[in-house]
Amino acid sequence: LLEAIRAHPDVRAVGPEPHFFDRNYEKGLEWYRNVMPKTLDGQITMEKTPSYFVTNEAPWRIHSMAKDTKLIVVVRNPVTRAISDYTQTLSKKPEIPNFEVLAFKNRTLGLIDASWSAIRIGIYALHLENWLQYFPLSQILFVSGERLITDPAGEMAKVQDFLGLKRIVTEKHFYFNKTKGFPCLKKPEDSSAPRCLGKSKGRTHPKIDPDVIHRLRKFYKPFNVMFYQMTGQDFQWEQEESDK
Repeated sequence: LLEAIRAHPDVRAVGPEPHFFDRNYEKGLEWYRNVMPKTLDGQITMEKTPSYFVTNEAPWRIHSMAKDTKLIVVVRNPVTRAISDYTQTLSKKPEIPNFEVLAFKNRTLGLIDASWSAIRIGIYALHLENWLQYFPLSQILFVSGERLITDPAGEMAKVQDFLGLKRIVTEKHFYFNKTKGFPCLKKPEDSSAPRCLGKSKGRTHPKIDPDVIHRLRKFYKPFNVMFYQMTGQDFQWEQEESDK
């Protein structure tokens, strides 16, 4: 999303994740300001740090800095998200136990270990509750991670509308990369190579026992329903499962 929105002339975004509101808060606002890109009047400054969403202190810290800040949260099916999270960790630490071992407190009873971060992060309703104490829903846009892959231009239209920008990033900015399995950004202004996400994205997920996936779906379902009610948006994660 950040890569795509940066193609907009009215947006300036910092590349690396600043982690200001979770890890670097004690460095102070001046530090944060210096990390951010310089913007002109009428341009929007953006940054992306996914861990803010699950950091208890982040909402009040952001609110006390700028209560009118607009927030964008990309969410995807929490089961896929957990497996993807595990795949990412596995690539850095091949010695970690397999997914099934980490996912259960008790495999025989089918008790999911919700304290494992890969699983806890996907309980979106829980984290959103924290944000809604500080920000109205009208200041938060939820973007479907699935639709960002299947219809990037459609999701980017919503993002641009939400940010009050002209719809400049459209279908002509994207092409689908079959090897990666998701869209890449063309560079319409110059002839340099298209921008695809790095090696860490689009990795093949390990094979997970279908029973484990079934139990995870059951675990997440009530939280997903709660999340749909809170946001007024149905992300259709349950339908997606029954299509398979």
